[in-house]
Amino acid sequence: MKKLLLLAFLFISFSGFSQLVGKVTDEAGEIIPYVNIYIKDTYKGTTTNNEGNYMLDYEQTGKTTLVFQFLGFKTLEKEVNITNFPFVLNVSLAEESTSLDEVILKSGENPALRVIKKAIEYREENLAKTEAYTADFYSRGLWKIQNAPEKILGAEVGDLGGGLDSTRSGIVYLSETISKIKFKAPDKFHEKIVASKVSGDDNGFSLNSAREANFNFYNNTIELNTEIVSPIADYAFNYYDYQLDGVFYDELGNLINKVKITPKRKNDRIFSGFIYIIEDDWEIYGVDLNTTGKAMQITPIDTLSFKQNFKYNKNDQLWVKISQTVDFTWGIFGITGDGRFTAVYSNHNFSPQFDEDSFSREIMSFEGEANKKDSLFWQGIRPIPLTDEELNDYVRKDSIQERKNSKVYKDSIDGVRNKFSITDPLFGYSYQNSHKNYRFSISGPVNGLHYNTVQGWSVNLDLNFTKRNEEENTYWNLFSDMSYGVSDERYRVSGGFTSLLNNKSKAYISISGGIKATQINDTDPLPLYVNDVANILFERNYLKLYDKLFAEATYSEELFNGFRFYSALSAEKRSPLFNTTDHVFVNNDNGGYTSNNPLAPQAFGAASFEEHTIAKLKLNARINFGQEYYNYPDGKYNVTNDDYPTLWLGYEKGFASDIKQYNFDLIKISASQTLSLQNKGELSYNLRAGKFFDADEISLVDFQHFRGNQTRINLDNALAKFNLLPYYSHSTNDDYAEAHLEHNFNGWILGKIPGVNQLNFNMIVGTHSLITNENKPYTEFSIGIDNLGIGKFRFLRVDYVKPYQGGWQNGAFMFGLSF
Repeated sequence: MKKLLLLAFLFISFSGFSQLVGKVTDEAGEIIPYVNIYIKDTYKGTTTNNEGNYMLDYEQTGKTTLVFQFLGFKTLEKEVNITNFPFVLNVSLAEESTSLDEVILKSGENPALRVIKKAIEYREENLAKTEAYTADFYSRGLWKIQNAPEKILGAEVGDLGGGLDSTRSGIVYLSETISKIKFKAPDKFHEKIVASKVSGDDNGFSLNSAREANFNFYNNTIELNTEIVSPIADYAFNYYDYQLDGVFYDELGNLINKVKITPKRKNDRIFSGFIYIIEDDWEIYGVDLNTTGKAMQITPIDTLSFKQNFKYNKNDQLWVKISQTVDFTWGIFGITGDGRFTAVYSNHNFSPQFDEDSFSREIMSFEGEANKKDSLFWQGIRPIPLTDEELNDYVRKDSIQERKNSKVYKDSIDGVRNKFSITDPLFGYSYQNSHKNYRFSISGPVNGLHYNTVQGWSVNLDLNFTKRNEEENTYWNLFSDMSYGVSDERYRVSGGFTSLLNNKSKAYISISGGIKATQINDTDPLPLYVNDVANILFERNYLKLYDKLFAEATYSEELFNGFRFYSALSAEKRSPLFNTTDHVFVNNDNGGYTSNNPLAPQAFGAASFEEHTIAKLKLNARINFGQEYYNYPDGKYNVTNDDYPTLWLGYEKGFASDIKQYNFDLIKISASQTLSLQNKGELSYNLRAGKFFDADEISLVDFQHFRGNQTRINLDNALAKFNLLPYYSHSTNDDYAEAHLEHNFNGWILGKIPGVNQLNFNMIVGTHSLITNENKPYTEFSIGIDNLGIGKFRFLRVDYVKPYQGGWQNGAFMFGLSF
């Protein structure tokens, strides 16, 4: 009964529109999903859904020819005489029979090699055939989940916005996009979103985009977290074996070669499956290719499957991609799921009249009210009909959303969420008012418990109050940090106010002040929990602190695309601190506490600087050359262009100090970039330099410090720090320059070594160099392996590092994380 009602609803919905509708099956009556249907000799078409149903928006009566095309089946042309709408046409397709009879085999020759060599030879020529075009684009994304637990690592999972049913399974994401796209080689692109729909969120915007779905197998590599080698890349024979599975003729008489793709090495960055190549033209007729999460190094993903279908247009004399499906399966923490992203391209124009104003750095924009289109609009324009499951999800989640947006519902949910627990005084408490969009939280002493030799045990509490404006996507926040040192018997309190003024230029303003114990090395190279372990287990007090009584105002904003300005003005009173405890938890023969003066480790009563006051002005600019952006109605979202470096320019001035020689000026510059070398991995660099003026006798606090490491643990960005450099050994108040370079081969080397390639590791080589006037140049050379771990949890990294400074120094292994 339910299915009959849904079918009746669909028929009634279609009856007001000029549409061709029907179902496609095979000769045995089994449905065929994602068949391409188009009007002959045009780019106007659609695709069947997962239930084999299709609908095609078409307004002309009279005779026309419909073409039904799907890999593995014979293409069917059906001439029809349309008299009224909706026009119903159900068809069945016959399986394509492939044969090797047409292939003349020379002794010992693999016929597939000839086909692939030709496809590679003509790859760039065929790529250039679509170097400029406009088109209509439709995309649907569906993500399903199964077996979701009530909690993961102690955190409530909930029903994921109404997506989970009583079996803890269901659709957790369903969305659609209608857009108009334009492209000009090599990288000019723009997408105008006409309509966007997200199930259960009438204010939401779909994550589906034409740019993200633009997987072009004529390129040497396909970017899927890492670069996956195309079966017709220039160097494809290093990665694949080929077998001619058969040939057949299409409806135009073209001979189509069906070539089976088999990886030479299982865990290379590769595909497997089939690619269909047209004889003589050597263009792609279709792809049916798979890759894995191991290949992409996204371990929660199990499989990722691509199907692309192309059609020939005699007016433009080229083969054009008209549809694409990307299916995936995944699993982690005992949860499994699958999903599909479907794309349909239509109404291509390969002779667009682009001018210099046709493209800008904006790569996506939205028509007004794009996410407010009603169901009638979608019924009239949606090229792929909804399945029963998808239709049910829209109806159910719309009802759930209406209920969840009510004050009564939000208050009831907040009532449960805001209940006070007996453990909250230890681990923290939060209170939320969803209706008025504010949240208050206080951390617990357990999470804020640390140890160092200046404060002894310190208890830290954080208070936060945040108020959000959903319409403008902005917020303001009040915060306070409180700490008490048991050994030095000091309370320290700081706090302030921060606000995001708008979500377009991302203008932020912040005012803060108070007193807090601060690391002398302002690069914060030592996380507090790492210092806790070093103190408690190894008798190493690397953390060096001073008291900062301060008032500060900051402002930042993107003044124009790619140029962001930062400013800060502060007044500070700085006081040196000293060790107040020498308590040892675990005796370490190689350990031993040092003083809080990093320049005089054994001078326990010596201050690292004189107590003083000073004002500081900081002006910085970040320049992202070639920065592109998504222009959403609720904000601007930038996309870094890896073709160009990111440049930082900075000026810092210390002035009005009560110790005159502590005033100074500093200018600095840095540049960073990650370059894709396709199948050979990624090369990343970070270059920095600076120069002080009138700074011969400044406070140690204002020296240029560097992100050293003395713990053998590396938990953050390897391009921002050194591996074995002592924290203060090279701090300077003079000129300096540093360079960090790393190359991640992404399996290019280890993937070719038998046995080792089964482990799916990546080799990383790097160098980190530092030049200051006071010291000989310091350089570290490293070689490491990442993607270490067990099963799907592969986020560990190990490096061996060898320093050189006027001679080779002792090397060491470093252990860290890699994401």
